[in-house]
Amino acid sequence: MNKKYNVYGMGNALVDMEFEVTPALLSQLKIDKGVMTLMDEAQQKHIIEQLPPPCKQACGGSAANTLVAISQLGGKGFYSCKVAHDDSGAFYLQDLINCGLDTNLRQNNRPEGITGKCLVLVTPDADRTMNTFLGITGNLSTAELNPEAIKDSQYLYIEGYLVSSPIALESAIEAKKIAQQAGVKVSFSLSDANMVNFFREGVEKIIGDGVDLLFANQDEALKMANTDDLTIAVDYFKTLAKTFAITLGKKGSLIFDGEKLMEIPPYPVTAVDTVGAGDMYAGCLLYGITNGLDWYSSGKLASLASAKLVTSFGPRLLKEELQEILEDLQL
Repeated sequence: MNKKYNVYGMGNALVDMEFEVTPALLSQLKIDKGVMTLMDEAQQKHIIEQLPPPCKQACGGSAANTLVAISQLGGKGFYSCKVAHDDSGAFYLQDLINCGLDTNLRQNNRPEGITGKCLVLVTPDADRTMNTFLGITGNLSTAELNPEAIKDSQYLYIEGYLVSSPIALESAIEAKKIAQQAGVKVSFSLSDANMVNFFREGVEKIIGDGVDLLFANQDEALKMANTDDLTIAVDYFKTLAKTFAITLGKKGSLIFDGEKLMEIPPYPVTAVDTVGAGDMYAGCLLYGITNGLDWYSSGKLASLASAKLVTSFGPRLLKEELQEILEDLQL
């Protein structure tokens, strides 16, 4: 039976504001480097006042970036999220439409409130530090789910950041339940080491009795497995998911296809901004395995696209750039 959507994604809808900063400034502002930290609107406003002008603003959120990549490659996606009836919310909705994604959002059903924003602070080592005010997306609930669209998808994709909100966590668990009852595969991304550090119970609730596909970077995988040995983490992941992908930065990535563990080679580049690299990797891998590519080829596509992404600022590539990568890979 053919499904309408390759992937149904759900996540925090955030307007990303990118700034180039120094480690010294992060230290001065008492900001933890390399992770995502939640804050209230006043805290975020105070930090913005200490920063240089943003170098880039875009509609973001981890799962949104993943779904955009799937759509740019030629896949079909549905994205569930929550934005407010404000200028940022209107901007966000139009961006999803322009990217070819279906969504629960409408021009006339967005509630009053403030659309969430994420300050993305990029240091010269290409590391990204995120300071997030969730705004209305912190109230993402089951009301934002579209059960029929979930059932009509090959994969459900849940971003790990949702575990920081009790309401969003419950909506993710409900979406997983709907998917499993309909025979839809469930994929989950750990998203950030702080989600494992501070919201482990929520992460474990979403994983529950296991997921079909789990995404993590090396740091997240080691923290999840409570080890500093990647081999132990890999074995632990086999108890959590039928298949998984662990990105290793400059060393490439590992993919377990359910039977064998594959090493996906890296593509050496000079990184200037790692924002969105994991999101891009997930999008390309999900596109590949839902559109006839084998796991290894899907991993190569994900690795190559992620490498291309980190050579410039921002969490996305142009549609033409992704299409070119896909065509080159299939020659």
